[in-house]
Formats: sequence, structure tokens, C-alpha cells
Amino acid sequence: MPKRDVVSWNALITGYAKCGSVNIAVKLFETMPHRDVVSWNAIIAGYSQNGYCYEALAFFNEMQVQGLKPNLITMVSVLPACADLLALELGKQIHCYVIKSGFESHVAMGTGLIDLYTKCGNVNIAHKLFQRMPQQNVVTWTAVIAGYSQNGHPHEAMAFFNEMLMQGIKPNSITMVNVLPVCADLFNLQQGRQIHSYVIRSGFQSDVNVGNGLIYMYAKCGYIGIARQVFDKMSSWNVVSWTTMILGYGIHGHGEDALALFSQMQQTGTKPNHITFIGVLTACTHAGLVDKGWQYFECMKSDYGLEPELRHYACLVDLLGRSGHLDEAHNIIKNMPFESDAVVWGTLLGACRIHRNNELGEEAAKRLFELEPNNAGYYVLLSNIYAEAERWEDVAKLRTMLKQREVKKQPGCSLIEVNREVHTFLTGDRTHPCSERIYAMLGTLYGQMKEAGYVPNTNLVLQDVEEEVKKNMLYSHSEKLAIAFGIINSSPGNPIRIIKNLRVCSDCHNATKFISKIVGRKIIVRDANRFHHFNGGLCSCGDYW
Repeated sequence: MPKRDVVSWNALITGYAKCGSVNIAVKLFETMPHRDVVSWNAIIAGYSQNGYCYEALAFFNEMQVQGLKPNLITMVSVLPACADLLALELGKQIHCYVIKSGFESHVAMGTGLIDLYTKCGNVNIAHKLFQRMPQQNVVTWTAVIAGYSQNGHPHEAMAFFNEMLMQGIKPNSITMVNVLPVCADLFNLQQGRQIHSYVIRSGFQSDVNVGNGLIYMYAKCGYIGIARQVFDKMSSWNVVSWTTMILGYGIHGHGEDALALFSQMQQTGTKPNHITFIGVLTACTHAGLVDKGWQYFECMKSDYGLEPELRHYACLVDLLGRSGHLDEAHNIIKNMPFESDAVVWGTLLGACRIHRNNELGEEAAKRLFELEPNNAGYYVLLSNIYAEAERWEDVAKLRTMLKQREVKKQPGCSLIEVNREVHTFLTGDRTHPCSERIYAMLGTLYGQMKEAGYVPNTNLVLQDVEEEVKKNMLYSHSEKLAIAFGIINSSPGNPIRIIKNLRVCSDCHNATKFISKIVGRKIIVRDANRFHHFNGGLCSCGDYW
């Protein structure tokens, strides 16, 4: 048998690493009689590509200790490890070395640096790097789009995607995976549908990750039925596919459908992950299945070896609180193996408001004021509890506390897409070209609502102003403006779909129930937490959200 040279050894190491057999690749590396920079690059890339980021960086350091000088391939291989570990300082040192070595102009190097900075939250630096690159390819464009999307800048991500198309760059499947969530975040169903058409034309529909993106996009845009159609047509599913569909059912309040799908997932032998159980527990909450929810919570560890995390305990608190088991929910918080956060206490406070448990509500609010003293939503919830108990002095004290702490409520903002155009409304907005007609429509609706028994909940307004002023402030909440606009500008009988940046307030929730019955329209509202499907004077959430 001929003796292997270093090229043969390197080829073997690369082959095993690319197939995921990193341990075998490392054994071969350690057995080699002679190693060159390609050998080190192969093992560093193998570790990095298979998720062993610390090991990749350790080999990178050892390589330099051994006196070998990293080259372009070394830098391209080690940067993803820095990005995944959010090791920004080390990444910056590598960036300096890249500049000194003249590697920065290479497309692969530039893309790696963009990925590093976006994952570490420095999108502006990533954008500047992109602009300085002498040439870009689809991978580079996609990296910037992903960076903007993952850092909460959906408008910039969509603008960048549109600019990419104008430049004649043809998107690939990875681009689709990154831009579909942007469509969902912007409630831009029209562009989402165009991307879906492009996916079909380009043959990307067989890509499971693209399919998952489409499910997510349709579910978050309010079309849970189409999301299920996409799911059913997929040629294969992974755990993300099942989980995304289950979560979609959960946020739409379709608890029974979510649990039926989870049972189907179990039958296929697909192992659920932590996020899957978030969807399952949420589904049990919406369906009122307390005992079943407990069973699923316990089977996480017993059947699948998954330790429940803080967010699973928050789901359990929500499940118990929604069903009125407030003391049990409180005991979960006190005895769980985690320090309780604002999400857990906020869930309990919401349950106390529904079930009018003043004492426990005050305790939850006290903790929340310590954890997030500038979150106005918690003050509003406690004020509602006091108002319903006619504890007006305590309501007044809360108003004073708000002033002293200079707590300001985040402005409400609602979006609606009509005739392929997205319209944005702020609370009290009168800048829209249709404002006169919108307020006229609201005036007509309010008259009909009052005749039907609607009473504005002015207790939600924490400002110390006259009662009539409070009514006017509620009158112009952003979702009400968007709904009125939708009624005016869409065909009778068609559903009206709204997205709200905050949790919908109880007055708007109650008003929308009345409006849906008066105009005979389905009104679908996606707020910060979930979807509300209003129809015939009822809401899918059962008045708990």
C-alpha cells in the first residue's frame, strides 16, 4: 500500500469532518506524521461547521502556538465560531489581522465578518463592511438581511431585500428562509405571497427550511389555514416544522388542533424539543386542559429527558392561573428551581385581574414594579384590579406613582393591509388621508355599540383628566382606527386583519367584539402576545389574554 502524503491525510480529515465524524477526523489529525496549515484549517473548519465552537478556537490558538501562520481559509473557518459564541473581542482581533494581511477584500472573508458583527448586534458596522466590499454575492446580501432581521430591524431587512432584487441578485433558498420572517414581522402578506410564488418557480418548495419559513409567515400573518396547507404539502418535516405549526395553532387559540398535531408528531417518532413543549403547554392553556397540561409538563423529563426551563414554568403558571387555580400557580412560582422573572409574575398578575384576586395581584404587581419599574402595562393591570374593586384611592395612588417615576406608556401602533398596501395608525392619529372618514365611521359605530350595551372602560386611562376626555382617549386607540379604516376600504363580508404592537387593552377587546357583531365581519387582531379572532360578538381567546 503506498504511503500517504500530507495531501491524502488532509483529504481524509476534511471528508470525515464534512460528514460530521469530527472525532475520527481528530484521531487522524493526531496520527499524522506531518501537519501543514491545510491540516489545521481542516480540523478547525470541521469543529466550527459541526457546532464545536470552543474546540475550533482552541485549535486555532494551538495552531499559532505551534508557529503556523493562519491564512485566508483559517480566518474564514474560525470566524463562524466567534460569531456563534458572540466572541466579539476575539472577532475584532481577527478582523485586525485580516486587514493587516490584506484578506478583507475577499467575498468569503467579508461575508464572515458581516455574520460576526450582525450576530453580535453591531448591524451598522456590518452594513459599512458590506458597502466597502469591492464585490458582493447572494451570500453577502443574505447575511446583511439576516442581520437586520435577527436584530429587530425588519423594515431595513425588507428594504435591503428589495434593493438586492433591483441589483439583479437572484435570491437563493437561504435568502428565502431569512426574508419570510421579515414579511411576518411587518404583516406584509402581499410580499410574503410573492416570495411564496418565487419559491415555487425556483423549486425551493422541497427545502424543509423554506417550508418552515412559509408556515411561520402565514401563521403570523393570520392565515393559519394556509399555514396548515403548506405543512401538509411538504415532502418531509423536521422538528422545526412540527413545532412551528403547533406554535401557530397555539397563538391562534386552536388548542385542540395543536394537541392533535403533537400526537401525530409523536407517532412519526420525531423527538420534540423545548420549544415544541412551549407550543403544547400553550395549547393546553387555551383549551383549558389543566390535567393534560400537567401530564405534558411531567413527560418532558420522564419521556424525552428534557429539563423544564423557566419559560415552561411560566406556561404552567399561565395554565393554572387562567383556569382559576391561583394558589397553585403562586406555589409553582415560589417552588420552581429558577429565580422568577417579569414574565412569570406578569402572567400571574393577568390571572389575578381576570379572577379578581386583589391580594395576590398586589403581591405580583409589587414584584413587577421591582423587576420592571418602567413598564406601564403592569400599572394598568393593577389599576384595573383596583377599579373593579372600586378602590379609587388606590387608583389615584397609582397615578401619582406613575408621575413620580415618570413612567410613560409605549405608544400604541396598529397596521392593516388593504389593496396590497400597509397602512399604519398611531393612537390619536389624525394624519392619515382618510382620517375624516375614519372618525366619522367610529362615531357611527359608537352610537350603535352604546345601543347594544357597550360602556367604555375609562378605568384604563391612568391620567387624571375628566371622564369625557378619557372616553375620547379610548375612542382613538390605534386598533379602532385601523378597524374603521378596514371597514371603509374593504368589501363587506371580507375579514379585517390588524397587527398591534402592544397587548390589546380590555376596552378595545370589548369594543371589537361589539363591532364584529354590528358589521357582520370577522376581525382578526394580532397583538404582542397572540391572535384574537372576533366573530359575531365573541373572541377566540374566551376573554382571557
